[in-house]
Amino acid sequence: MGCKHFLPINMSERHPTPSKEDIALLPEFGRLGLDRIALVTTGEQAARAWDELVGAGQAVAWGFDTESKPTFLKNEVSQGPHVVQLATLHKAWVFQLHQPECSAVVARLLAVPGTVKAGFGLGDDKKRITHKLGIEPQDVLDLNNTFRERGFRKDMGVKGAVAVLFHQRFIKSRKATTSNWANPRLTEAQLIYAANDAYAAARVWHALQDAAA
Repeated sequence: MGCKHFLPINMSERHPTPSKEDIALLPEFGRLGLDRIALVTTGEQAARAWDELVGAGQAVAWGFDTESKPTFLKNEVSQGPHVVQLATLHKAWVFQLHQPECSAVVARLLAVPGTVKAGFGLGDDKKRITHKLGIEPQDVLDLNNTFRERGFRKDMGVKGAVAVLFHQRFIKSRKATTSNWANPRLTEAQLIYAANDAYAAARVWHALQDAAA
C-alpha cells in the first residue's frame, strides 16, 4: 500500500475538488477481486465474518457502506439497506440482510465501540440502518466531512478522495449503482462494486492517518 499521498498539508487553505475530466486521465485504482471478497448471506457465514473482523483483535477502522434497491415511483419508501459492506485493507465482506441471523450480526458489528466505520455520504445510510436494524451505529465517520475540514469546498466522494490521495481513478459502474440490491442472488459485478466502495473508504481512512502522522 506504499504509494505516495497527495493530500495538501496546509489545511487552512481552500482546495478544489478534482474534476471528472482530471480524474479520467488518471491510472485505475487497484480494486479487490472476488478472491478477496466474502459474500455473507447466512448466520453461519456471518459468525465467521464476525470472527475475522473482531475475534482476532479489534481493528482501528473498517471501510463502511450500504446498498439499497433503488426507488423509482413517487412516494415510494425504500426498504433498504439490503446490503451492508465492511472492509479492511486486505478483504471486504458483503452482507445481505434478508436473513435475520445475518442482520443480527451486522447490527452487532456496527455497534462495536472504538472501531471507526468510515465511508462517504453516510447520512442516509445511518438513518436506514437505525430504522431497519434498530441500532445506532457507533463511531461512524463520514469522510466527506474530513475532507471539508481539510479545505475542500465540495463533498469529495470516493472518486475525488482516491484521485487526491493516490492520483488514481476509482471506477464506479452506473449499471451496478441502480441494480436490484434486494435480489437474493447478487451478481459478480454487484459484489465487486459493493466491496470496493468499502475497501476504498478503508484505504482512504488509513492514508489520511498516515498523512497526519
